[in-house]
Amino acid sequence: MQAKASNPPDGGYGWVVVVSAFMVMGLTAAVLKTFGLFFVEIQQHFDELASTTSWITSVTIAIFHLGAPVASSLCVRYTHRAVVITGGLLAFSGMALGFLGLNMVWMYATTGFLQGLGISFSWTPAISIVSHYFSKKRALANAIASAGECAFAFTFGPFFQWLISQYGWKGALLIIGGIQLNICVCGVLMRPLASSCLLEGSHSETETPPGNGASRIDKEDTYRITHKTFNWMLVRRPEFVLYAIFGLLAAMSFFVPPLFLVPLSYSLGIDESWTASLLSILAMVDFAGRLLCGWYANLHVTKPVHLLTMTITLISTSLMLLPLANNYLSLAIFTGFYGFFFGTTVAVHITVLADVVGMPDFDSALGLFMLIRSTGGFVGPPLAGLIVDMAGDYRAGFYMAGATLVLSAGFLITLDQIQQRKERGSQTNTKPEKSMLPYPSLHLLKLQ
Repeated sequence: MQAKASNPPDGGYGWVVVVSAFMVMGLTAAVLKTFGLFFVEIQQHFDELASTTSWITSVTIAIFHLGAPVASSLCVRYTHRAVVITGGLLAFSGMALGFLGLNMVWMYATTGFLQGLGISFSWTPAISIVSHYFSKKRALANAIASAGECAFAFTFGPFFQWLISQYGWKGALLIIGGIQLNICVCGVLMRPLASSCLLEGSHSETETPPGNGASRIDKEDTYRITHKTFNWMLVRRPEFVLYAIFGLLAAMSFFVPPLFLVPLSYSLGIDESWTASLLSILAMVDFAGRLLCGWYANLHVTKPVHLLTMTITLISTSLMLLPLANNYLSLAIFTGFYGFFFGTTVAVHITVLADVVGMPDFDSALGLFMLIRSTGGFVGPPLAGLIVDMAGDYRAGFYMAGATLVLSAGFLITLDQIQQRKERGSQTNTKPEKSMLPYPSLHLLKLQ
């Protein structure tokens, strides 16, 4: 009975949690992804440089990542449900206060800091609880949940453009904040799992001694969860460090294309209505890439880290080619390639993290991974903005993003080599032991 209770449900109410996480992804990451539509409006309103305006997005991304360990620890104390609801309220506050638009510092504090904290407190628990509800179908469940970002971004592109044209960028922020209150509804649907389910793998390794009371078991379970959430010793594991560096470099690149895609299209003389459709195309192919990669990863044909390395290589290639576009059609084609490979990357990278550290350490690993990755998200957009200002061309930002992703792929290759070496070593160590077992008498005869 205990073994059964310690296994994730792998279905049932878990699909309700997946749908709720799908909505949360759309109301957080999709809003961040389509914020490029506000870039030019805010830049012109405050008459600032591209590098100065891009700090709004960089602050949002940085706080989104920095808040992940805090969100993970709060999930242990107050459940995933409570943290998601809090995140919805923070996200609404950031947009509602950004409506005032007092100055650029005010925008950093509201649509930057508060919005980033709201996204972190919503996104992190949603991803975490999906991974706990599923084991065999984890890759597929994560892909479906993350696809909410694309499904919402597909409609948010033209919808946000319409809001800006009708109500101005300030009014659009207020309306979007009201829409984000639906995150609280999604949080209510995220039913907490029993401690035995959260401790997947812990009970299978250690049996509870007979005679202990239920209260003692609960205390031990709570201690184990808290200990895992604050397992900072993961930074001493080479595999995790390599994967975290990959995440840092990837974060420097991933947030650059959506930020500069709209300004690049304007510089090519493309109409605003067509520009908004580029974000819809990006979201549509991103959605297809996530579901297709999640389905393929669930077949267990290719090792997840190999699949991730391949998708990173392809996305970097598409980013290098995207600046070659000189009209709407070519820009839409290259955007489609980039969006598809980006979707495949996002669909599998959380599954790779679980494979690298194991599910017992997944919560702490997710928090630490997001914390380390925050540096890349914080530095990436302003660095790209600086390069754009120096070059006087938005294409330079895409070249920077592609080159950084090529570098990140090298760390994935190194990670895979270390894992393969360990696997070969473990197989070599077990073979002599097995060969000696059938012939104990010969071994004793040698000793005599």
